[in-house]
Amino acid sequence: MLRVNDVTATTTRSIDQFDRVVVEAPLAISVDQKTLLTTMRTPGHDEELAVGWLLSEAEIMAPADIISVERVGASELRHWGVDGESAVDTVLAELGVGVVPPRPRAYLTSSSCGVCSSDVLATTPQPKVALHTADWVITPQVAHALINSMRSEQKMFDLTGSLHAAALAGPDNQLLVVREDVGRHNAVDKVLGNAFLEGNFPLTDHILVVSGRVSYEIVTKALSASVAAIVAVSGPTTLAVDLARAHGLVLIGFTRDDRLNVYSGKGRVKL
Repeated sequence: MLRVNDVTATTTRSIDQFDRVVVEAPLAISVDQKTLLTTMRTPGHDEELAVGWLLSEAEIMAPADIISVERVGASELRHWGVDGESAVDTVLAELGVGVVPPRPRAYLTSSSCGVCSSDVLATTPQPKVALHTADWVITPQVAHALINSMRSEQKMFDLTGSLHAAALAGPDNQLLVVREDVGRHNAVDKVLGNAFLEGNFPLTDHILVVSGRVSYEIVTKALSASVAAIVAVSGPTTLAVDLARAHGLVLIGFTRDDRLNVYSGKGRVKL
């Protein structure tokens, strides 16, 4: 890597040195022996990523709904006889009796006005249980503390500067897990998948914390897990706000510099 310093000076300086670059590689998710998705991700916690993806794509509620989940590396697949160019790291999942396997979903790639989003909102999966208990609230102080706690655990971001993060906090407002990934959605899938595999599901009164912006899909994933609130460093999209408001999900953005914005659920934000 060539690092160039003092670019505004009359004479620039450069240093040829080593720099850490984040790994991005494909992962296939196969359900009942059929590959449904290939995604680019940062290797690590691949089983959690696959389970988290399944939570928002299929009607999964109980541990018995996922019978098994196993990661098989590309090298092992090649050993099994899979063509070398076709072999990628794969998570093999088997669903329980009666659970319908998901189909590859059509991801929303653009935002539109709230009025125009009504058809999309009508087709969004519904939360499986209540998002909050009757007295559940969140304070601005808790929101900022969770962002700070997540940031302190972003070890790979400190090394590379190229990773998103997601975290999950329990009803006691303490972080349960932090995951990093090159993709925002993957990081969210990893923390939600971790919760399911740890037997902590659904996630009533839990808070999802994210380092980037909040898209429609991230809200969908939170609702599929019955998360109470999303706290983000950056802002949401219009469709994300519409969806959060439609279901009473607390949505907090721009949680930085001693301020934050409440886009949905302000009645549960205690000042």
